[in-house]
Formats: sequence, C-alpha cells, structure tokens
Amino acid sequence: MTEGAEPVSYQGVPLDVPVLSSTGEKFGTLEKVLQIPSEDLFDGVIVHTEHGKRFVDRDQIDEITTQYIKCALDSAAVEALPKPDGSPVYEDNARVVEGHNFHDWIGRTMHGGWKRQK
Repeated sequence: MTEGAEPVSYQGVPLDVPVLSSTGEKFGTLEKVLQIPSEDLFDGVIVHTEHGKRFVDRDQIDEITTQYIKCALDSAAVEALPKPDGSPVYEDNARVVEGHNFHDWIGRTMHGGWKRQK
C-alpha cells in the first residue's frame, strides 16, 4: 500500500489517479467512474492508457484508494481490455455559458451547452 493512500468508495475516488495492474504497475489513469445511478451500483471505470480509453469492469477491481486503483489484472489481461462501448454519453459543458462574444452566443444557442463524450 502506498503511504497516505486511504480506502475510498467509487464515488470519492479522484480523477486522474493511477490505475495499477495486479503487480502494481501503472497502465493508465482514471478518466471516468461508471455507475448505474437508478440502482446506486458501481459498474466499472474508464481508464486512459497509451492505447486509448479502456473499460475495466467492477469485478476486475481489487482496491480503490485516494491515490490509486488496483486491478486484478496481469499484463496480458491489461492488454486485452476492451474499448468502452454503449450509447453516446452527453454531459453539460459549463464552458459554453462563458464569454460574451458572438461566437459564444452561437455556441450556447446552437449546441445548448451539451458536449458528447468520446
């Protein structure tokens, strides 16, 4: 365990913490926590890796702390992680409401402040 790392729920883990394999090697950083809010269930995480975004299922995660997420994946399993899939996800883009020039107004009017996640 890393000095100062405290166990935390999936709802409290900071973004960009390292995501580690079962041997403790960093293979990416936390980009997004996935949950099913209507059932208050943790579904997994999206990890930013050198090969792009990858999905790690909740059953593949051993430990969540304030400083890292440790997975039950060896290096071969890490290489085989799937890309995230599913319906497109949109989130509020708060930066759209900033600014007072014509371009900002068009952005607010035409796009409504919503940004599609990739």
